[in-house]
Amino acid sequence: MSEMTTIARPYAKAAFAYAVENNAVENWQEMLVFAAEVSANDAIQELLTGALAADSLADLFVQVCGEQLNEAGQNFIRVLADNRRLKALPAVLALFNELKAEYDKEIDVQVTSTVELSDEQTQKIAASLEKRLARKVKLNCNVDSTLIAGLVIKAGDTVIDGSVKSTLSRLTDALQA
Repeated sequence: MSEMTTIARPYAKAAFAYAVENNAVENWQEMLVFAAEVSANDAIQELLTGALAADSLADLFVQVCGEQLNEAGQNFIRVLADNRRLKALPAVLALFNELKAEYDKEIDVQVTSTVELSDEQTQKIAASLEKRLARKVKLNCNVDSTLIAGLVIKAGDTVIDGSVKSTLSRLTDALQA
């Protein structure tokens, strides 16, 4: 997967820079979502791995996408086809989404608790994390009863582990040392 990310990175950066320059970030995201779905189709996958000429492949891909792609989006597809990079579209989309989240100052946060959190609790957690991370926070809440009590919060590289399971584990390690 890291090879595909390396291949996709310059295309994602170029698409994002163009989208920002033209105030069309949302539109480009929608086009890339659609194009990535098309590239994941089994019939299209066969064509991508086949010996079809780049121009023919680009024309076919653009026809399949139809009105979902504007002229700039069609040109982007043609560049990808010319460089045999249409298979990288899902990775381009993922990187584009990361760039958009950074641009919008948003972050996805995983919150794992032992019980279902109430709306009030999720709002308090979101407000606290927004202050701490200086970003808009999108919470994705999970339930894991093995934590015993407390929360585990993962925001990018930051992990806040306030679970009883983790505390007991640290105490056990300290007593054994």
